[in-house]
Amino acid sequence: MLTPYDWQEAIGHRISYVQSRLAGGAPVLAVSLEEGVLALTVRRQARKIYEVYDRLLFAGLGQQSDIESLRVAAIDFAHQEGYQRSEPDVTIQRVISALSTPMKRSFGDFNSSPFVVRSLFAEVGAERSEDKFYLLDFDGDYSIRQGYAVLAGGQEVSGPDRERLQALSTGKANISEAQKELESIWANAMDTENGKSFAELTKDLTPEVALLSRDPQAQSRFRLLSS
Repeated sequence: MLTPYDWQEAIGHRISYVQSRLAGGAPVLAVSLEEGVLALTVRRQARKIYEVYDRLLFAGLGQQSDIESLRVAAIDFAHQEGYQRSEPDVTIQRVISALSTPMKRSFGDFNSSPFVVRSLFAEVGAERSEDKFYLLDFDGDYSIRQGYAVLAGGQEVSGPDRERLQALSTGKANISEAQKELESIWANAMDTENGKSFAELTKDLTPEVALLSRDPQAQSRFRLLSS
């Protein structure tokens, strides 16, 4: 018989297992600009930033098969909502709510492997103040951010760098300027001691930058700026 203590201990082991698998993941930074939502990260092989629906962006850290499962589930739900209701009804809140419950159920089921993934969902609004960022964790819990969001496996963005992100989210920087600032913040998060540049840290990796445009007349709201 599983006692409350056994259950708590087993949950602790699952948390430790997932966190250890996520610890080496390169962070994803996302910020609101006048042009839309700009997201930046680096990768070795598979992409980490994707479009989910017309105004929705998804980024994931962790086991690639779990990232793909979560991405496909989000796309399927979004398109089903758009078909059954209308495109404006497909909101980030509805997508997160649909994904959170099965992830919580999976995490508490000791007969199945937990999701080894953390994810970021962003929704671009008509105005910068209407942009929304949701961070969905491996246990199904989620949190909401305004202005910017940091998706990290182990590395944490320092207080001063969070202030730089906040300044970006309210400033007048264009896409190119914002990308350079995000690269600097990303480098600080990955190398807090030696002060290496973004180029030095990513010489064997592929930078990935995406823009979720605010322009409703754009042929495609989502576009990769580098690949």
